[in-house]
Amino acid sequence: MRIYDIIKKKRDGFALSKEEIEFFIKGYVDGSIHDYQASALCMAIFFQGMNERETADLTLAMAHSGDTVDLSRFGDLTVDKHSTGGVGDKTTLIVAPIVSALGCVMAKMSGRGLGHTGGTIDKLESIEGFNTALSPDEFFSQVEKNGVAVVGQTGNLTPADKKLYALRDVTATVDNLSLIASSIMSKKLAAGSHTIVLDVKCGSGAFMKTPEDAKELAEAMVKIGNNCGRNTAAVITNMDRPLGNNIGNSLEVIEAIDVLKNNGPEDLKEVCLTLSSEIVSLSKNISVDEARKLTEEVLVSGKAFEKFKEWISSQGGNAKWIENTDLFPKAEHTYEIKAENDGYISKMDAEKIGIASVILGAGRETKEDTIDMSAGIVLNKKTGDKVEKGDILATLYSCNEKSFNSSKEKFLSALDFSEKPVSEKTLVWGIIK
Repeated sequence: MRIYDIIKKKRDGFALSKEEIEFFIKGYVDGSIHDYQASALCMAIFFQGMNERETADLTLAMAHSGDTVDLSRFGDLTVDKHSTGGVGDKTTLIVAPIVSALGCVMAKMSGRGLGHTGGTIDKLESIEGFNTALSPDEFFSQVEKNGVAVVGQTGNLTPADKKLYALRDVTATVDNLSLIASSIMSKKLAAGSHTIVLDVKCGSGAFMKTPEDAKELAEAMVKIGNNCGRNTAAVITNMDRPLGNNIGNSLEVIEAIDVLKNNGPEDLKEVCLTLSSEIVSLSKNISVDEARKLTEEVLVSGKAFEKFKEWISSQGGNAKWIENTDLFPKAEHTYEIKAENDGYISKMDAEKIGIASVILGAGRETKEDTIDMSAGIVLNKKTGDKVEKGDILATLYSCNEKSFNSSKEKFLSALDFSEKPVSEKTLVWGIIK
């Protein structure tokens, strides 16, 4: 078998066999297939596409290209949740304790933020003492004890995906449905959970800009998961505005704690309850309505908040910070952005708002950048809200006062105003199973 023949076959529009796909992945990981050959095949796939069977074969080949996590000791109640990335998306911090309080087992690996979207691991590390680098034995012990653990991704999990994604990023071959779906699902399959629920973001702050594109990606990923023997569903959620009001690491943790105390923004709470209900429904084989009642009960009763404290403490986090969020370090400087005219916010570009938070120090432009955990933005007004001249639109937080002017400029460029009232867009576009 030769990589030349595989490239030519896909270039000419033919489907690749399972053996050919496995040969490519194995050779690319061990170095016998070079970057220029892999990029040629990616470009052929980009133009010719892959069918459903090819996409599943590619996903499984990447999932088994390195380490895999064996969660079989925990039975069929193991669950995972993945977000395609958004602004203000702190859902894992809320969903994990809700579902684990109901007996689901969430042994999860998460990533760091890069660009305008935040990372769950960065948010958790804003809590004093929290350890995201557990050893395998510590990880399994934590899951056994509490039913929940979230750690950084292992260095040898899906190495094929790491290499391929880096290559696609510089060869203009990222935007292909099969390559996107297999990239995401290979990591989920390698992580070992029996139930996978995907939060597919849609809108200005998301990778998928339209509901149609988001639905297509969601359907592709759900098919992969189901074909590989996992309970899989996807919830398509609105990212035409940030989720919740707080953007930035410690600010988002504080807001997540507020929701776990059954307070906080309604949009964030609703998305978390929707995701949690799907997870509980699939893993326990009960109706979504029954699962929804259970998730609401553990939130209202305080059981989810208690589970959150238990989880954070077990991974070394300072539980006093969870009880009293005033203990989180505060940004040295704040700046209020005020409305210059009367009107209604008709549109928010969530990506630009995410970039505005990065300018303040809340995110990374490159992997080497250091994050200011206290930096970020708290929104006072969102899409559909009426504003009067002088009203506070948002408050900026940073330890770098010089960042305020650039951040304010970027933030204001993200807003459109109308003289007439506008309706908010749908929060949940649909659920794919």
